[in-house]
Amino acid sequence: MRTTLDLNQHLIEQLMKATSAKTKTEAIHLAAHELIRRKKLDQLKNLSGKIHLDLDWKQLEQVEVRHQTSLKRRRHGHR
Repeated sequence: MRTTLDLNQHLIEQLMKATSAKTKTEAIHLAAHELIRRKKLDQLKNLSGKIHLDLDWKQLEQVEVRHQTSLKRRRHGHR
C-alpha cells in the first residue's frame, strides 16, 4: 500500500543505520514489526501472575508422544 509520509530525515537515516536496511521502506517495516513485537511481549508480561494454569507437564508430554506415534502410524499405513 502506498502512503505519503512527512518524516524527519535525520530520524530515517538513524533508523536505516540501526536496522541495516537498504531502503527507507525496509527500515519502516522493520521498525513497525519490532514495535508490534515489543508491545505483544509487554502485554504477555502484564499477564504474569494473573493466570494460573494447573497443568501436569508429564501427563501432557505423554499425551503428545502418543499422538505423535499415532500420526506416524497413519502416515505409514498402520492403524
